[in-house]
Amino acid sequence: MITPNDVPTSKLIQRLAKYLKENVDAVTPPAWATYAKTGVQAKKAPQDPDWWYTRCASVLRKVYVHGTVGIEKLRADYGGRKDNGVKPEHAAKAGGSTIRKALQQLQTAGYVETLKPQGRKVTREGRKLLQEIAEDVNKQLVQEIPEMAKYQKGD
Repeated sequence: MITPNDVPTSKLIQRLAKYLKENVDAVTPPAWATYAKTGVQAKKAPQDPDWWYTRCASVLRKVYVHGTVGIEKLRADYGGRKDNGVKPEHAAKAGGSTIRKALQQLQTAGYVETLKPQGRKVTREGRKLLQEIAEDVNKQLVQEIPEMAKYQKGD
């Protein structure tokens, strides 16, 4: 069985974002998403009009990979280097609102659940969705590059 860890991350997130946009009504960009920066380290708001779906797909994958995870861990993962002008750069966490809202929407859709003291984890439906999309990405990858078939896990 192919898991999300076995396929290229960029292709998985791209396919998952497309799926979320077309099939999941609970995942929609908030009204402020077109104007908001993703964190203090970002100079501008994202230029991609569908960035919200990409971020939701990425958050879902990260929750799958890390297991039970909280918002602060995800803020650190999505953060970056803050440019302080002539002063040295330092690490900065990403904005919590975008991550929190994405997790809330994924929870409404049934892909993520909350474990009170620990954080959030992927539900059975979320795991099933990620594995199905990983299977599709792997099949497409094998069609494009036949040599990739030898790297598949034995079923």
